[in-house]
Amino acid sequence: MDFVRPIEALIPGVQGKVLAVLAATTAELNLRTIAELAGVSQAQASRVLPRLVQLGVVDRREVPPSLLFRLAPEHLMTGLLSDLRRSREIVLAEMGRCAGECDIPPVSVIVFGSFARGEADAKSDLDVVVVRPSDIDDSDDSWSDSLAQWRQQVRRFTGNPVEVLEVDASDVSSRLSSGGDVWPVVQEEGVVIFGLAIDELMGVMGG
Repeated sequence: MDFVRPIEALIPGVQGKVLAVLAATTAELNLRTIAELAGVSQAQASRVLPRLVQLGVVDRREVPPSLLFRLAPEHLMTGLLSDLRRSREIVLAEMGRCAGECDIPPVSVIVFGSFARGEADAKSDLDVVVVRPSDIDDSDDSWSDSLAQWRQQVRRFTGNPVEVLEVDASDVSSRLSSGGDVWPVVQEEGVVIFGLAIDELMGVMGG
């Protein structure tokens, strides 16, 4: 999934770009503003807006000499477009929920990289740190199966590959303190979606 431009990814062309602009605000916008924000010509925008008005997805109001447009707040598609625009936040919440339902829940799950920064497109991996409980060995079959099932769930509802960096809870503090290429990035931009926050991991799980 393209989480930077989710609406345009599923509704290609000018129509998707126009809907993405309208989904980003509850304000009424004139044709010129819509075209500029969508990165299309006014002629292109003027060709798709009447169809969207006809479908009832977009409201049109005359304020001479302009026409003002907005997504129709009561229309079913408005809510769906809003959710699509918020797909990154929805996915983060769903990833955390699924982690909590694992047979052996992790101590913490931290998303980092392009997805954490809001820059993940259809070609991006979802980079995740999964902190394993200290009393569970990394060769434990139940843990491995639980983590693999969670990873597969995330892949199914995002469409993006999931890259997991697994670490024992007792090693987190030393890993974060040691630096390297990955851990400073995790500490700086990591988004905790389940379990202990990063500062809690360093304080409570120091090894």
